[in-house]
Amino acid sequence: MKINKVIFNQGFTLVEIMVVVTLIGMLAAIAVPRFTRLRQRSQDTAVLNNARQLANASQQYFLEMGCTCVSLDNLAGSHAYVKNLNIVAGETYPQDFTAGEAITINGVGGARTITYSP
Repeated sequence: MKINKVIFNQGFTLVEIMVVVTLIGMLAAIAVPRFTRLRQRSQDTAVLNNARQLANASQQYFLEMGCTCVSLDNLAGSHAYVKNLNIVAGETYPQDFTAGEAITINGVGGARTITYSP
């Protein structure tokens, strides 16, 4: 007794491929905005943490030196109050700090501004 094998061409049809590509596109459309928001939130948190450290360092400097104004060079550096100030989103920090004034960081992520009031 002889068995005949029937061989089918196996593969995906154009409709099946289009459905898969559409599903991947829909998933990407959902994931990319969430990733962008998460990245912005993470950058803002890191910049706010830097601002808190600078505010605390300036307060310590004011108490130790008996003055009301200090430059960033006296606060951040290897032998200063803040050892390492990490730039996380291309932001620029103010060069001078005055007692009781808010700290405004510009250019966070290229466009945002964050203000920290001690």
